[in-house]
Amino acid sequence: MSWIRVTPPAEAKGRLAELYDAAVRRAGRVYHIVRSMSLAPRILESSFDLYQRVMYAPAGLARQQREMLAVVVSRTNDCHY
Repeated sequence: MSWIRVTPPAEAKGRLAELYDAAVRRAGRVYHIVRSMSLAPRILESSFDLYQRVMYAPAGLARQQREMLAVVVSRTNDCHY
């Protein structure tokens, strides 16, 4: 079994705390996939930025279509995120 050291939300400080707060505002909690990047807040921030750019791009697929594709891919990969 793999194990990744993470920073729990209660122990987050500085920029990481801000990113965790943003995650809670967006999703209601800090998911483990977010916590897995907690030791590298700049990478976590880049990941959030990429997600925003992909999901809210002004052209191409509608937002609902992007979400639907994300759900289908997650289900296909047996991933609950």
